Amino acid sequence: MALFSKIFAKLKGADLSAADWEELRRSLIEADLGGALSDELIEVAKKTKPDDLSAAVSAALFGALAPTRREIASHSDRLTTVMVVGVNGTGKTTSVAKLTSLLKNEGSSITLCAADTFRAAAIEQLQTWGTRLGVNVVAGKFQGDPASVAFDAAVQAKEQGSNYLIIDTAGRLHTANNLMDELEKIRRVVEKSTPIDEVLLVIDATTGQNGIVQAKSFISSVGATGLILTKLDGSAKGGIALAIERETGVPIKFVGTGESATDFGRFDPESYISGLLA
Repeated sequence: MALFSKIFAKLKGADLSAADWEELRRSLIEADLGGALSDELIEVAKKTKPDDLSAAVSAALFGALAPTRREIASHSDRLTTVMVVGVNGTGKTTSVAKLTSLLKNEGSSITLCAADTFRAAAIEQLQTWGTRLGVNVVAGKFQGDPASVAFDAAVQAKEQGSNYLIIDTAGRLHTANNLMDELEKIRRVVEKSTPIDEVLLVIDATTGQNGIVQAKSFISSVGATGLILTKLDGSAKGGIALAIERETGVPIKFVGTGESATDFGRFDPESYISGLLA
């Protein structure tokens, strides 16, 4: 992404005018860092000698990241249950498949739950992924009760001795309270059988600041414990990862960068910030 490479080059040149600083600020905002973080970085730059600039900006960027654990929950003595939530079009079902592939390659056994009963295509898509990845998919009827399907999946996953149950939920607008209530119902029903250990919220990196609005709504409604950031494919707008963590305090745990199952991995703050500073 090399977000700061041109900015560093400009800062190490002649003294900057007020118009130059405003142009730099605008560049940072356009890269989806948000106004508050952009202002903080401009202040750091103004107070720092050119030779020390990279280290100072790096420290400021690390300071914007959530200081919480990024590892996905894992229990050696019982089933670990993960709900995956998000708005339509963020790549939620594909992210479920990619997460399944990653965990399976690390030696975990997975049961998938197709709790998006509002779209027949979503059920079929997850079943296709299940066949491809060699994992069991528990699905109900089209337009059936998603909470009931999720409960059945939890029972089956426990009986089969799976390490993980991953529940794919229906996409929903973050402003639709009735749909948010449905997510909470799924959680309540599943927890009659087994705890929900993670609620992973899928955010499309290209939605920019709207992704922060979505995140805050889901965090408030269903208590998201981590983020999956999709489409973080090297665009100049990759600053959204910093902005979203700074604003929500919820850690990014996984990132998707392409369409294949291997274009997915754990979020590495060091590599991400190095890419911004390169």
